[in-house]
Amino acid sequence: MSEPATVLTGCLAPIDKTGLDGLIEKGKANPEAIKTLSCKTVAEGKFRHANYIRNLEPYIVDEPPGLLGDDTAPNPSEASLAALGSCICVGLHANAVHRGITVNSLEVEMEGDLNITAVWGTGDVSEKPVGFTDVRIKVHMDADCPKSEIDELVAHVIQWSPVFNTFSRPVTMVAEAV
Repeated sequence: MSEPATVLTGCLAPIDKTGLDGLIEKGKANPEAIKTLSCKTVAEGKFRHANYIRNLEPYIVDEPPGLLGDDTAPNPSEASLAALGSCICVGLHANAVHRGITVNSLEVEMEGDLNITAVWGTGDVSEKPVGFTDVRIKVHMDADCPKSEIDELVAHVIQWSPVFNTFSRPVTMVAEAV
């Protein structure tokens, strides 16, 4: 059996180009397809939580000591920034491979500002934005193309990033106690 076709991307692990092409065709064939993702979060004590996703080891989320946690893992807001950065990196890597661009290195830095004085609704609950008000993203990408092409690639990926779009537009949310 032959090895899957891959595209070498400098120091980054290669992506299966044949697999990527298959995903592209599958998406074009059924543009209305929806995939439901799930996560079960279990409180372990204090502010530490185990998040169960697929059959993976639990993804731990905690709070830092300044927010009364044990500082064993990222807090929920930091985890959301990590999800955003990872989604942008996946998009950049996949789109670079799709366009035949060799990526030598890729890093995404994020900072987000949020007001924490409401203390999860137990503190100052005066009128104010809850959650991130500003998020700054810096993409450091070394690739075999001009910076103008990287800039266009970043803009394209931001437009199509599921996590970026979740951050930047309203999402229908339903919560219930069962």
